[in-house]
Amino acid sequence: MNQIQSHTKFHYQCINCGCQYDNAEVRYLCPDCESINTPNLPPKGVLKTIYNYEKINSSFTKLKQNQFLDLLPIQKAESLPNLQIGNTPLYSISKLNQSPLPFQLFLKDDSQNPTYSFKDRASSLVSAFAKEQDIETIITASTGNAGSSLAGICAAQGQKAIILLPEGAPIAKLAQSLMYGAKVIRVKGTYDDAFELSIEATKQFGFYNRNTAFNPLTIEGKKIVSFELFEQMGYKIPDRIFVPVGDGVIISGVYKGFEDLMKLGFIDKMPVVVAVQSEGSDNLVRNCKGGFIRLIKDVTQIDFIIKPSQTIADSISVDIPRNFYMTQQFIQKYHGEFLSVSDNEIIEASKLLSKNSGLFAEPAAATAFAGFLSYNEQKKLPENSSNVVLLTGSGLKDLKAFNKILDIPDAINPDLNELKSLLP
Repeated sequence: MNQIQSHTKFHYQCINCGCQYDNAEVRYLCPDCESINTPNLPPKGVLKTIYNYEKINSSFTKLKQNQFLDLLPIQKAESLPNLQIGNTPLYSISKLNQSPLPFQLFLKDDSQNPTYSFKDRASSLVSAFAKEQDIETIITASTGNAGSSLAGICAAQGQKAIILLPEGAPIAKLAQSLMYGAKVIRVKGTYDDAFELSIEATKQFGFYNRNTAFNPLTIEGKKIVSFELFEQMGYKIPDRIFVPVGDGVIISGVYKGFEDLMKLGFIDKMPVVVAVQSEGSDNLVRNCKGGFIRLIKDVTQIDFIIKPSQTIADSISVDIPRNFYMTQQFIQKYHGEFLSVSDNEIIEASKLLSKNSGLFAEPAAATAFAGFLSYNEQKKLPENSSNVVLLTGSGLKDLKAFNKILDIPDAINPDLNELKSLLP
């Protein structure tokens, strides 16, 4: 265990063995836990970023004015890209299909970020850290959104991006990365194959790695959404937040943000966070349902069953959830909930969302809304409760996913009678 100085702004703590590490160098996984990891299980040793909360003596307003710099692992706000990242809209929806809702429903629309997804929150912080460390090249594995996000952020920062995508990644996301000028490499196999290859490249060539969970800063970037929700809801927390889940980094970021607010005394409880996965890629929630295990360093084998992922929601299609342990710990500690939904429910949810709100969400984002619909149908949300759905990416990212529900009309002659025959 490294000696942590009391004056240090932040340090890292392994979520499995508890070892602490200073911030004097680039860190990824806890080296002790990483040494006992096996290829086909979620990795141990993900690092949690811990701040010197006792030294942060400020109001929430002052923290925000300083761009939450005291709660971020960078030195200067100027290191962040000169793009509008975060501060995305929170919309209130009072009706669905013309029926008034007996509770409050809010939609947090992160498709408004520069590359149209939630992933910009993590990419911007990783890029800022790299800038402060004079690191020029950043590599990542991605199903699509993280890659296009890193590519766009690096373009804005004058950095080089290397993006490893599985061969089946949606063309729109691949095209984004190429247009931003990134080096795009398609990998035969799954996201997990691309993930492992990127780590090998990091060790061999010295690139800085943005991989979700592997780089602890990805969680820190994503936690800012919780600060925004706290402010947008009048310095209160919602009763429930529905979050789409793949690797478990977005949901851990949501938890971490609210946990920071608790440690600073701004809130006294955690909202109920509902993890929503596709039934075709439910490796995280399904294994959470198997019960909680004691997470200690000398655990070398767990009863973790991997099911090959096959879902229309490519952004959350993951065989090995890289942030399983941290997500499981947060759900256990704060009494979180989880459920899975079918691909048909996801597509129908995206259609319902679009028709009722004007927001077009990609399948991964619509998964959270499908979870909200399923949850309310099964359990009925309490009257007057406040509920947030995180919409993490634009539907324009993956138009092919909606082909089966789109009824493309035949062309007509420019004739008024033909037009009249088709009018409602």
